[in-house]
Amino acid sequence: MAARTLIVIAAVLTLSVSAALAVPPADKGKPESPGNSQSAPGQQADKNAAKKCKALRKNDPAGFAALYGTRPNAYGKCVSATAKKSEAEEDAADAAEAGENAAKKCKQERDQLGLVEFKKRYAPPNHPNGANAFGKCVSKLAKQQTS
Repeated sequence: MAARTLIVIAAVLTLSVSAALAVPPADKGKPESPGNSQSAPGQQADKNAAKKCKALRKNDPAGFAALYGTRPNAYGKCVSATAKKSEAEEDAADAAEAGENAAKKCKQERDQLGLVEFKKRYAPPNHPNGANAFGKCVSKLAKQQTS
């Protein structure tokens, strides 16, 4: 009889411990205002195409309809067009920011000097045909730009 009692007590303890561990803590879980986080990357209204379109549709329904139509896919058209426009603007900004990067400068220098002179200037001494000259040029200019 004592062995049976021990088995029942062990089973009850096991179940109660596992049930206590299965309950999540009260302070964990979903945020109080999901989707409204200003600190989450890409979630600001000015950077999110869906939020821009939702605001446009709410604030200017006639203008939204004129631009994207009144069909059920109008919202999708707006999001797609806004995202593409935003991506193109970012690409243009990146290109302008990069401006004259090291590879472009090396290409210009190679075109100006000619291939033979360029290889003489940048090729390592152990490469008789100057196979790594362009890479050495890019590496050198990139190091100069960062320092």
